[in-house]
Amino acid sequence: MRYNLIRKMDISNGPGVRVSIFMQGCHFHCKNCFNSETWDFEGGKEFTDDIINKVLDLSNKDHIVGLSILGGEPMHPVNIEGTTKLAKAFKEKYPNKDIWVWSGFRYEDLKGKDVFKYIDVLVDGQYVDELHNPTLKWRGSSNQRVIDIKETLKNNEIVLKCE
Repeated sequence: MRYNLIRKMDISNGPGVRVSIFMQGCHFHCKNCFNSETWDFEGGKEFTDDIINKVLDLSNKDHIVGLSILGGEPMHPVNIEGTTKLAKAFKEKYPNKDIWVWSGFRYEDLKGKDVFKYIDVLVDGQYVDELHNPTLKWRGSSNQRVIDIKETLKNNEIVLKCE
């Protein structure tokens, strides 16, 4: 597994000031993707335990409210194990900080994955250029959903965080 970039202070991918990591590799190739440099599964840098520790160290500041995991595609079968390992380590160290994940996969296709034990919000669905709407919060196109994972798991039905 590989990653593309770590941002130590990100204010555009989730609420508040966050640490963000962009995983490497995506097979969706959405038209006008804002991050097409992350498509190549062979690009970027190797994702290791040292990288997990770096993300944890960067998050050890009071002004950091959470972790955002984007891509590329963090939920792709090549990446989901590393995404889960990072999310688990983050939640164990920072139980009061949240984790947001963006994925082109829909929640229904990922339901039951271990990663949902650790993440708080999933922004799901592929970006669709024809449905682009710059007024939407935390997503690029109107088909995408911002899902409150804890409430979704508790109610056994999808609970949206925001419209």
